Amino acid sequence: MIADYKHWVVLLRPAQATLGSLILGAKGDWVAFSQIPPQAFAELADITHSIETGLRNFSAYDKINYLMLMMVDPHVHFHVIPRYAKPQRFAGVEFADAGWPGQPNLAAATATSPEIQARLRDELRRHWPTN
Repeated sequence: MIADYKHWVVLLRPAQATLGSLILGAKGDWVAFSQIPPQAFAELADITHSIETGLRNFSAYDKINYLMLMMVDPHVHFHVIPRYAKPQRFAGVEFADAGWPGQPNLAAATATSPEIQARLRDELRRHWPTN
């Protein structure tokens, strides 16, 4: 977990499609975007600001994509994919954006060990804005 909010949670995406890939998940059992209550939509504005600020503080991305796929997990969530024109390095591992400049290639995720994932989580938390 990177950040916890009233209606949403920001998690490190286990499969790092690009460096700093996240999941923005709704806490409710909503399976359609239209089911989200107005309070959760309002909170989403502040959270997306925090996501973009935190990721930019961590590693300045060139673009950012929010993908709402909900294929395996039917509950409302976004895959947040920071996009980079050039490969990024973290903890000795290179993270390439295999889809750049087109659609993100989620299948080309960089494999990371639990140790690297923990270090990445901690670095993202360290760069996350305080509200």
